[in-house]
Amino acid sequence: MLVVFALILLALVLFATEWFPIDVTAILLMVLLMVLEPWTQISPREGISGFANPATITVLAMLILSTGVNRTGIVQLIGRKMAAFAGADRRKQLAATVGITGPVSGVINNTPVVAILVPVINDLAHNGKTSPSKLLMPLSFASMLGGTLTLIGTSTNILASDIAAQIGAESPELGLHAFGMFEFTKLGVLVFAVGSIYLMTVGVRLLPERIPADEDLVEEYALQEYLADVVVPANSPLIGQTVEEALGDDELDIDVLQLIRYGERFSDPLARKEIRESDTLRLRTNRETLEQIMDAEGLRLTGGPQTEGDLHPGEEEPVLVEVVIPSGSFLVGETLASSTFRQRYDANVLAFRTRGDVVRDRFGDIRIRVGDTLLVQAPPDSLTRLVENEDFIVAHEFDEVTYRSEKIPFAAAIIAGVVALPALNILPIVVSALAGVVAMVFSGVLKPTELYSSVEWNVIFLLAGVIPLGSALQQTGAAALLGDAVASTATFLPAIGVLWVFYIATGLLTSVISNNASVVLMIPVAASAAQSIGANAFAFVLAVTFAASTAFMTPVGYQTNLFVYGPGGYKFSDFIRVGAPLQLLLSVVTVLGIAFFWGVRV
Repeated sequence: MLVVFALILLALVLFATEWFPIDVTAILLMVLLMVLEPWTQISPREGISGFANPATITVLAMLILSTGVNRTGIVQLIGRKMAAFAGADRRKQLAATVGITGPVSGVINNTPVVAILVPVINDLAHNGKTSPSKLLMPLSFASMLGGTLTLIGTSTNILASDIAAQIGAESPELGLHAFGMFEFTKLGVLVFAVGSIYLMTVGVRLLPERIPADEDLVEEYALQEYLADVVVPANSPLIGQTVEEALGDDELDIDVLQLIRYGERFSDPLARKEIRESDTLRLRTNRETLEQIMDAEGLRLTGGPQTEGDLHPGEEEPVLVEVVIPSGSFLVGETLASSTFRQRYDANVLAFRTRGDVVRDRFGDIRIRVGDTLLVQAPPDSLTRLVENEDFIVAHEFDEVTYRSEKIPFAAAIIAGVVALPALNILPIVVSALAGVVAMVFSGVLKPTELYSSVEWNVIFLLAGVIPLGSALQQTGAAALLGDAVASTATFLPAIGVLWVFYIATGLLTSVISNNASVVLMIPVAASAAQSIGANAFAFVLAVTFAASTAFMTPVGYQTNLFVYGPGGYKFSDFIRVGAPLQLLLSVVTVLGIAFFWGVRV
């Protein structure tokens, strides 16, 4: 037990600090559990069992199915209808955001739903003269609330269902079983309704307008001091050199964004463009470096763009956009320099937003994390490639992107079948989901080559890595020990009070580590505690599941929060301000709902 507790402590530290990506941490734990088999009771077969676990395979299949739905453009279509309905009415905009996101997240994994809707909601706010800060956090929160509606709403529910089934098989007296498709929907509807009312009333008042309604990205990122136009005079040593030869030294931290020659603007790859007398170069750099090269190269400062419109006057195409880095992106763990982002996409990064902080210079060597936001300037064809690449969430909608809209009926029918077959007890959810994947390929909703790129492999490795940790908790008796410790609170708390303690503990734990890791750790403990006090184990498992699925208090508690962190311009404290009261409110609503629908005592 001491060894297992030590590994759990290590896991908490590594998950919270993100010294390694969370999937790498999970695999490290899996390896340690197997290496320390005499103490952890986890054999190599059990250690790698997470890869064949029904929960892991089901989540993998659901990620592919979600991508298939995305390819048809149906969610974007719903989003546009929502924007047309809402117009410039702020109340309608918020109601539409919450009202659409929640139900959709009940049948499609909520993480890709948010990734799809970030640009839709961003444009809705921009066109309706509303601050995106007022809509993007509710978008994330509504997706989490919607994920509680069905078994397949979130990977957390699927994993919790499988753990409950395993514990039920080992301890039949607990009466635990795999969740049905709609087994907790009545509680999910209650939670979604209360959460939506909160977001529409209290939440919207607590949300600050971090980004002005008349959004201008140059002003929002305060780039005026980092953009400058310089003219090349007749005596400059730069004349005759290419842009790369003259200013391509990485140590200088200068990006040449544009070359203007006799009124004609060149923004395409400029590296091989030869500099001539009287050329104007638009640079992104800091003042110190600017003064240094002006002195060295004899350049003359003529000012610089002060707004987004000044960057590309008279051009209709959006050339300045925010790009959010989702989980699974090849950029995660890389730097802009090591990833050759600029060369791949002919794109210049003007600013870098990470965990609420904006970096405007010397960001080439900063290691990129999930949720980081890049302010990118690129030609329209490069932006289209960024939009179509699942390594990025571009926070602006583009008409150039093509969807397989003719496949919408097939995708809708397949998702309906995936939901209905397990609900009617015809097929297990893992078989139904895999059959749905095959059906999407055969019907042309997805191409065979898209299957592997549809999977967020870091999520799959995270699940496979943490599942054996739950087994070690049970097999060494560590879960029973922790359960007995928490059960001791029953001497001064009623059973419903102990249930509330588990909800709060899970919510706090999920705020600093992965939601999937928290259910693996907490469900065995909750089941043991329920057994110790003679309570309904299913009620305790459900409380842990709902608490892990609704991590509102920090941007790192749930990855949908990270997706809106940058585009919303939020600070870390904003999530605490809006999320903490909601989490507390739902702790009471969920515990009372569980007590009403299922009872706390056996």
